[in-house]
Amino acid sequence: MGIPTSDRPTAVLVAVQLPEVPDLDHAANLAELRRLVKTLGYDVVATVSQKRSGLARAAVLGEGKLKELAELTGGTGLVPSGATPKRDKARLRRDEAQDDAESDDAEQDEALDAPEVSALPANTPRASVVVVDHELTPSQIRNLERATNAEVFDRTGVIVEIFHRHAKSREARLQVELARLSYTAPRLREAGAGGDRQRGGVGGRGAGESALELDRRKVRDRVAQLRDELAAIQRDNDARRSHRHEQRRVALVGYTNAGKSSLMRGLTMSEVLVEDKLFATLDTTVRALQPETKPRILVSDTVGFIKKLPHDLVASFRSTLDEAREATLLLFVADASDPTFRAQLAVTHEVLAEIGANEVPAWLLLNKVDRLDDAAQAALVTEFPQARLLSAKTPVDVAKLREAIVAHFDQSLIEGELVVPYARQHLVGEVHGAARVLSESYDAEGARFRVLADVAVLARLQSLLVG
Repeated sequence: MGIPTSDRPTAVLVAVQLPEVPDLDHAANLAELRRLVKTLGYDVVATVSQKRSGLARAAVLGEGKLKELAELTGGTGLVPSGATPKRDKARLRRDEAQDDAESDDAEQDEALDAPEVSALPANTPRASVVVVDHELTPSQIRNLERATNAEVFDRTGVIVEIFHRHAKSREARLQVELARLSYTAPRLREAGAGGDRQRGGVGGRGAGESALELDRRKVRDRVAQLRDELAAIQRDNDARRSHRHEQRRVALVGYTNAGKSSLMRGLTMSEVLVEDKLFATLDTTVRALQPETKPRILVSDTVGFIKKLPHDLVASFRSTLDEAREATLLLFVADASDPTFRAQLAVTHEVLAEIGANEVPAWLLLNKVDRLDDAAQAALVTEFPQARLLSAKTPVDVAKLREAIVAHFDQSLIEGELVVPYARQHLVGEVHGAARVLSESYDAEGARFRVLADVAVLARLQSLLVG
């Protein structure tokens, strides 16, 4: 691992490989965490990995590994006495028994674990941040910070912070703030001791209310306010979606950085943000398929998913993800060049099932096949015979996908006749917008159209003209 050439802050990654996690999955988790940390703006200078039966209750790692981690950050490697959280006696006895067993087998574990500790190169500054690939309790974060003398993030904290930095629209900012407060509320710390009984006042502390209690009350109030504001935005979004309920809608879904935005740009010829970063897209973008069809086909690009996506973020972005739930066709985009894309597809299916979008018709798109040789592509065709292999960067592939989408939707169109009386010529635009006009003529009754339209759309237009 080379010496960082940038002035960006540095970080150490920490991961515990549990017994049920295979080596390949463990390596993939660490690689993904590295990309998350890079997206957050840090250079990873070292990695500490240890096999354990579970996370150490005080500071995640065993004592030996904790000291090795501290050497990378300039800490003592010691957890202050009394820092271990209180537990009931039965739980405490179980934990002590586990720790005793781990201590007895320590030498054997050292040989079998082959713990991975990549030391800092010479003349490299100490890492200022420790990032742990697990969700930590507030006490574990505090203990790690004391032992390492560095700021500590768990995986959830990193993802929430990335969302916070990438949110652009008002809705996305509100959604991320709600998830952030839900994450930080249990981790609030008392800033100082004493002074519990302070004078009250509007927004001030009540009698006997500590500064920590005041902060928590402010968080609860802000969470309630955010939920009210998001509910109002969701009502507006629902109204807009209701106006599009008859339109043909395609939603791009998949793992973060699978190439959804690149595909969106190719299908709609729009200037959608495309970056080689995780969660570059947080806001749902809706554009018409280009060249435009009659009736139109709308394409939406949704927020990407990731393994262990915090539930608070899924809940906060529920209204955004409704684009996928209410789509006519889902396009599952996967990075076929990533050896872990099968597990990523499973994550996508899990999140969509959580929001009720698992019943929508879907296609599997194996993207970035330009990075694979012919043998690898042939193997994918055998394994996924129904999938479409393509590269979002290849215009021919995107054009073929567009043709397939149009053909899919055209199967549901039926031919019909509409007569627009001269007294209702204002509905001519409605006919052209909602149906594909095959012919147009005029007689004594009015404008006569032969059209192709969806059954429901044709019925609605006919009722408008008759009523």
